[in-house]
Formats: sequence, structure tokens, C-alpha cells
Amino acid sequence: MSPTALLRPLVTSLVEEAVLAPSMHNAQPWRFVHREASGTLELHGDPARGMPRQDPAHRALHIGCGAALFGLRVAAEHRGLRPEVRLLPDPEDPWHLADVRFGAPSAAGGDLGALHPALARRHTSRFPFSEEPVPVELLDGLCAAARLEGCRLVVPGDWHTDTVMGLVHASELFEAADEAVRAEIAAWTRTGAAGEGTSADGVPAYAFGPRQYDVTAPVRDFGAAGRTPVRASARFEKTPQITLLGTAADTPESWLQAGQALHRVLLQATLDGLATSLMSQPLEWPELRFDARDPLSAVGYVHMVIRLGYGPAGRATPRRSVSDVLAFA
Repeated sequence: MSPTALLRPLVTSLVEEAVLAPSMHNAQPWRFVHREASGTLELHGDPARGMPRQDPAHRALHIGCGAALFGLRVAAEHRGLRPEVRLLPDPEDPWHLADVRFGAPSAAGGDLGALHPALARRHTSRFPFSEEPVPVELLDGLCAAARLEGCRLVVPGDWHTDTVMGLVHASELFEAADEAVRAEIAAWTRTGAAGEGTSADGVPAYAFGPRQYDVTAPVRDFGAAGRTPVRASARFEKTPQITLLGTAADTPESWLQAGQALHRVLLQATLDGLATSLMSQPLEWPELRFDARDPLSAVGYVHMVIRLGYGPAGRATPRRSVSDVLAFA
């Protein structure tokens, strides 16, 4: 199929699955433009959906858009198309993050279509996981998935896990002491109270999970402000199974690569029967982020801490309609 043969219903269906990607606080900071004459589908970042206090460099925004880009690639290969991606195609426009053109599959075909069933099944789970260890074979497979996107997934040892979890707990103290951060989180929290933003984005109350019972939970508590109904308390796993996703560089291009690797890892984990959640809290503070890396690792910069395990899969969070994020030109 030539790029110009993409009809609007097909483009719409591709974007509909691309936007199932995870993003910080479910802000969905992406826009798509389909250039019908050339058949190019452009991905743009939406700075209006950024978080100036928690993400001043827009690293998390790029990661979310990179995840949407990977979802688009999966959706395309599922439909027998070969996506050809060019990152940061316009030096004059830093918010023009990628161009994607679609051709017929190569003789060898693509392997991303196998991940397609996980697109709609993957959800963030802020619930306790069991203490059952994740098999080494599955962890090795997830590390291999990250390498396919030019990134590294590190499975930390005991001391490194303790260090990272200590940073997670420290970040919660930082948040509690920073009124601007608390306000930013509240702006993306959806409890049904008057004056909140649209129900098509943000983190709804049903996705908060239970309150921690006796130790600090490994997930962010979006209900900490006390604006939500009473939630049950639960004990979370004593030692969460975490992995760290990172790259050698810390540039917009590497952030987009990290977003694609993140989504690939999450989709593979979903197919492997694992529940997942993201722990970006310590990476949002310059004082803590560098300490998350293993000094002996080739990973220079950590972009996400991924929690893995066996437990509730979580429920789908809302998405904006495709008409809000896709334009034809």
C-alpha cells in the first residue's frame, strides 16, 4: 500500500489504538496530523498538557509521546503496514516529534503485530502484587524487548532495589513539602468533585488503588490530598520487583526512544501475564534522579522505574476522543 492510499477511517483507527499508551498522570500530551497528500502522519507534543513543576524539561512528555508512537507502530503492523519513522524531523519545531509513513510489509514482515492484543489489555495497576517472584526468563525477555528499541532495562540487585525504594519514599516527602507539586497532581486527579477538569483524561478515583497499610506503598497515592471517598487499606509487597529503563544519553531523541521501549516492555509484560505500574516519583527530582542509576551500569540516565508482578491488572483509564487529537490536512 502506498502512503497516499491511507483512507481517513484507517488513519483514525491507527490513532485510536496509539493513544492507549501510558503518559504521566494520563495527561495524553500528543497531537497527530495526517498530511493526506504525502501520506505522512505527524506526531506532535502538546506543551499545554505539560507539567511545569514536575516535568520542566518535558522529558516525561516526550516519553509519553514515544509510547504513543510505539502503539501506532504496533497498530500499523497488525494491519499489514510497515511504519517508517523519522524522529524530530523539523529542527525549527521542537514539538514536531516524529513523522510516520506507511508502506507495504517487507518480505520478512514485522514482529510488532504480535503485541497488538496487549494494546487494549495493558493498564496501570496501583494495587498490591503478590510476593511470587517474576521468573528470570520473563525478565530476560523484557530486557531483550528494551534493547530492540535501543534502550537498556536493568534488573537491580538487592542493594540497588533498596536504594531505589528509598528514593521513592524520599520523593513522597519532597512532594508533601511542595505545594506547587501537590497542586499539579491535584489538577490531573479526577474524583468527580466540582471544578475538576474533563473526565476524558487524568487519573480517576477508581484507578487510585488502596491506601498503604503499614509501610509506604510503591505507587503514587493520588488520593493523598484527602479529596476522595474513604478507600480500603492494604499491605503492598514487601520488596517490589522493579526494573529500571534507561539510555546512555539524556536528549529529546533518547526520551522518545525510551517511550517506545517503555511501551514495548509493558505490552510484552502484559502478554506474559504480569501486572505493571510506573514509578517516576524519584526521577522527577534532580536531587534524587541521578542516585537511581547503578554506577556500574552502561545506563547513564534512568527514565522510568517499572514495577512488575502478579496481581490485579487494573482498569482502563479514560482517553480523549480521536477527534480531539487527530487533524487532517
